Amino acid sequence: MTKAIEALRKRMQAAVDTLDFEEARRCRDQINLLRGGAAPEEAEQADLSGIERQQPGAMGLGTSQQRMTPPPGWKPPPKPNPMTKGRSSRGGGERGR
Repeated sequence: MTKAIEALRKRMQAAVDTLDFEEARRCRDQINLLRGGAAPEEAEQADLSGIERQQPGAMGLGTSQQRMTPPPGWKPPPKPNPMTKGRSSRGGGERGR
């Protein structure tokens, strides 16, 4: 099994060096099949044209949540001024007199 994977790795690197990325993709997919438990003969004869890599976020936690969109005309509230944080607008001078 490891000899078949090593041969496919060499074939994949040769394909990358000649910029034949389709052949490199086929080799990569065959390596993944071998690592998944397929026999070398099965991996060689497998039709890999329909196999696509899973996109991030396609499955898993949080994918069924809808995106929140604000209602039309909504504006976010103004951000507080950090220079006035904690100060009273009533006057009164210092605290604790």
